[in-house]
Amino acid sequence: MRTRNVILMMMLFPSLVLFAQERPDALRLYNNGQYSQAVDVCLQELEETPQNMDSYAVLCWSLVRLGRYDEALDYAQQGLEISRYDPRIVEVVGEVHYYQGRNLQALEWFEEYTVLSPTGPRIDTAYYMMGEIFIRLGEYHHADIAITTALYHTSSVAQWWARLGYAREQAEDYPYALEAYNEALRLRPGLNDAERGKSRVQEKMKTG
Repeated sequence: MRTRNVILMMMLFPSLVLFAQERPDALRLYNNGQYSQAVDVCLQELEETPQNMDSYAVLCWSLVRLGRYDEALDYAQQGLEISRYDPRIVEVVGEVHYYQGRNLQALEWFEEYTVLSPTGPRIDTAYYMMGEIFIRLGEYHHADIAITTALYHTSSVAQWWARLGYAREQAEDYPYALEAYNEALRLRPGLNDAERGKSRVQEKMKTG
């Protein structure tokens, strides 16, 4: 009898391993830019384990990348009912509001994320988006602080340096705007936004 059980397990084991190998990994799909496939996997996972916060996070990230903001917000709210202070979900709610132009709501959620996860994996993006919101609102000094903080965490994004230059330019802080534009061009020579901004600032410094 014992021998029969061992033989049965040996027969089943390869099938179990094959099943585990064939099951797609949602996070890997997301990281590879296969957002629609990641959504499908996450929805399947949530059918099996409805309180799986990892599945909610990857699902919401994928929906945001697909521009399906209303769906992302719906699932994020479901996730928050399970774990109100999961920083991944808090941050993605901020992103949804950001992309849909709800500036003040986005700021509130991003600010909560910075408190919950001050060194989290999306902290640079959260601060950058806060800076963009402050630019939209015409609060250029606040934009300077937010984008500078984003660059403190990730200093290699040329476009962020260009936007920092723009915020400083609008605040009439021309020498520091020029520094930011120059850094953007050092990182990405020929970046149009930085080149145009640098030319404007140099002209203003001459006439000022």
